[in-house]
Amino acid sequence: MRLMTQDMRNLVTASCDLLALGEPTHREPAFARIRNELFAQLVDLGFRSIVLETDRVAALAVDDFVQGGAGTLDAVMSEGFSHGFGDLDANRRLVSWMREHNEGRPAEERLAFHGFDAPTENTSAPSPRRHLEYVRDYLGLDLDLAGLAGDDERWSRTEAVMDPAVSVGATVEAARLRSIADDMLTALYERAPEMIAATSRAEWLRARTHLTAGLGLLRYHGQAARHLEQSARMLRLLATRDALMAQNLLDIRSVEARRGATLVFAHNLHLKRNPSTWRMGDEDITWSGAGAIAGFLTDERYAFVAGSLGRSEALGLREPEPDTYEGLLQGRVPTWGLTPATAVASSRTRTDTTPEQGYFPLEQELLDTADAILHVSDGAATDGLSLGGPDGNRA
Repeated sequence: MRLMTQDMRNLVTASCDLLALGEPTHREPAFARIRNELFAQLVDLGFRSIVLETDRVAALAVDDFVQGGAGTLDAVMSEGFSHGFGDLDANRRLVSWMREHNEGRPAEERLAFHGFDAPTENTSAPSPRRHLEYVRDYLGLDLDLAGLAGDDERWSRTEAVMDPAVSVGATVEAARLRSIADDMLTALYERAPEMIAATSRAEWLRARTHLTAGLGLLRYHGQAARHLEQSARMLRLLATRDALMAQNLLDIRSVEARRGATLVFAHNLHLKRNPSTWRMGDEDITWSGAGAIAGFLTDERYAFVAGSLGRSEALGLREPEPDTYEGLLQGRVPTWGLTPATAVASSRTRTDTTPEQGYFPLEQELLDTADAILHVSDGAATDGLSLGGPDGNRA
């Protein structure tokens, strides 16, 4: 194996069916551009799905579109992504290219789009009402869920997550909703033969996805209601979010297993095998990310490629010092490239970053658990990378 390559096929093993590609920050668009190029390579190797760090339920609309469904690209980019990721040009190009690729192909050869996140932030999370109502209607139940949930805004406002005294998560109504959701999950499985015969397996899976999302939001709000010191509360919210992401990721793989392997793209913090750490004030809080959970549960079927960045105009990140991990890679990589993690010599962690940049530098603990490193020497140097023009026609 060459030490530096732009060909993902050199790094994919026969046993890997869940390949995690991390980015070290959401603010440098180069990583999403490179992801598109690498996914096109992986499709030639039999990969049939891609998973992004966006709301799983919203992403159902994106998958409908790439499968040839009605609607416009503008609408699906607006409605099918959370966390503002629908505004990214690379995501738009990916969705357009996938739709074009799928045209005229049989179902088993089509590419599928998934999200594995919930629409949560550290300061807000929506009401579970619409997800629970979707399943209620699918099962044909007579339940007044809106009366129990109340106004959606009382769940989504910042205070409901940041202040346990204002949180809805520990109310009698929330407990009742969670009990109802648990009962609906049992009913969904109990009636699976009947419901799939009446609708389809795809519709049953869609209902389960909505119910999983509703239960996840109830659990998240339940954590927000706990009366703990602020850093401890934040730790529980971060850990809960990643646990839900891991559950979604494993569920997606169970759905896609018969068709081919899956590429998942998210922040390094969510995908790395070792514990994630975040600085809050003067304290470091540590939890298991989705990759740490999924990696342990799937073993050799999970592979992790960590993203690394040299300099970036988008972040205001300057050239790294030569004795840092990124500095060492700068000397090897003219624009961007992949290298085995074991080929990166021990160095020091760079210290010229700021929290506002959202960049988490390479460190030895990350390298010890990564299979490879995707290093971008200069984000601006990837501007020419594209799956094609606005209509998705590949160059």
